Amino acid sequence: MKHAFLALAAVLLLSGVATAQASPPKPLPNPDRPARTPIFHSTGGASISANRVCPTLRAVAHRGNRSVGLRVANLRTGKTVCGLNTHARRSLASNNKLFTVATALDRLGTDHKFRTRVFADGKVRNGTLTGSLYLKGGGDPSFGTGDFVDAYLAGVGSEVEKLAAQVKRAGIRRVTGRVYADDTVFDQLRGVADSGYATSPWIGPLSGLSFNAGYTSASLSSFSSDPAKLAARTLVRELRSRGVKVQTRIAKRQTPRAAMKSLVARQISPDMTWMARITNLKSVNFWAETLLKDLGAQVRSAGTTTEGVKVVRRTMARYGVEVWPIDGSGLTYGNRSTAGDVVKLLIKARRQPWGDALLASLPTAGVDGTLDNRMRGSAAQRRCHAKTGTLTGVSALSGYCFNKSGRRYAFSILMNDVTNLDAAHRAQDRIAAIIARL
Repeated sequence: MKHAFLALAAVLLLSGVATAQASPPKPLPNPDRPARTPIFHSTGGASISANRVCPTLRAVAHRGNRSVGLRVANLRTGKTVCGLNTHARRSLASNNKLFTVATALDRLGTDHKFRTRVFADGKVRNGTLTGSLYLKGGGDPSFGTGDFVDAYLAGVGSEVEKLAAQVKRAGIRRVTGRVYADDTVFDQLRGVADSGYATSPWIGPLSGLSFNAGYTSASLSSFSSDPAKLAARTLVRELRSRGVKVQTRIAKRQTPRAAMKSLVARQISPDMTWMARITNLKSVNFWAETLLKDLGAQVRSAGTTTEGVKVVRRTMARYGVEVWPIDGSGLTYGNRSTAGDVVKLLIKARRQPWGDALLASLPTAGVDGTLDNRMRGSAAQRRCHAKTGTLTGVSALSGYCFNKSGRRYAFSILMNDVTNLDAAHRAQDRIAAIIARL
């Protein structure tokens, strides 16, 4: 659970997300760790008579916890098949990412990309820039070294080495000034409420000029004290390795308006559909929190967690969905909604242009992500796609089941006051298996 599973944490990304191949990612801190539950035997997914389905689901939902919310609904009609404490607010854990990602897809669009750019503040003559370079972050969580991108993003992401190569190709061989880091698209708070807005053990330090997901290197041995400065130092190193003469001293400063007219290099991130899958497949807190600040920056011109939360709440309200978020990832216990509202979001999402991207971001039972070792051997395997959630005392599972019968369902199980996490997981798996046979 939250303070017991640091060494058993979830990995950043499954290698199958991108076309390039990569070595198996190392673990990142995350309380929403992948779980392993017993393989179902043939009796584990046996059919239940129609008049016993809801009583059975309700009985199973009580296992391993003292405070549960449950809703199962027909995806086509929206009709509730079974409900239990449907309108009771529950702590969401990483089910909170459903709201963050859905809002990002809705407000920014599935094709949205982030830019990390280098600007020249001065004139270039005979290969000499009389002035400084500005490395301006655009809230891209994928930006880092090539080693980091290869190891954790299957080779798909924004690389500082490519920026350095572009600077040289722009004809710059010497820089009389410095390289400045500009992270002003976000505020300077490194964490969320869970950690008093300081760097959390569960999230790398947040920055408008993100670098290596907040770590000092691809080894993930420690967090950076200032990702923006690390990014600038690394750019200097890469420039010097390519024969560009530049001072080793770096600093932080907002890019002057005049320099914004002189773009010399840029990296463009993968699109928001890719970002959504990064976030939900392995429940990556860093991505969720960065996307939340991106929402604040893009929609409300303030890259803060507080403004991002406002965007989420107001966007969900447009769909008639209530949620009370505090952060983007679900690490803070105060992130709350109801099983009824989670299902309402899932139903509404299927009718939106971005609905397929949200569905594709979810782990598939018995196949990948945080569900790769759950529901195996049951009717839910390969047919249910759901977001997990885990904190100490909290366990959640919400998503979709597409049945062999052709019926389609949305469901949410929000368990609070969890007394036995293994029992809670087994109960959730059992519920999904029953839904998959309706």
